[in-house]
Amino acid sequence: MEIIKKPILTEKASLLTEKLNRYAFKVDPKANKIQIKQAVEQMFGVTVLAVNTIVVAGKAKNRYTKAGFVSGRTPKYKKAIITIKDGETIDFYSTI
Repeated sequence: MEIIKKPILTEKASLLTEKLNRYAFKVDPKANKIQIKQAVEQMFGVTVLAVNTIVVAGKAKNRYTKAGFVSGRTPKYKKAIITIKDGETIDFYSTI
């Protein structure tokens, strides 16, 4: 099971990183906080102090097409906010 799917790189997540040394990731919906902590520590080599998880609900989307009115939903996903030790950073853009 791949626990960490991808980092969330939004303005809101960037503010958390700059001010509070927190990083946001999309994670597997079945993963728990302990598994997420171990995966981040192993993948990035940092010390994780806290893990907060959120299940983000999908939004309803509507659009008008040639075939008529189409409605659907975006999928729900689980988001993890990781707090790491002061002085440590995670570099998403380095080549591995």
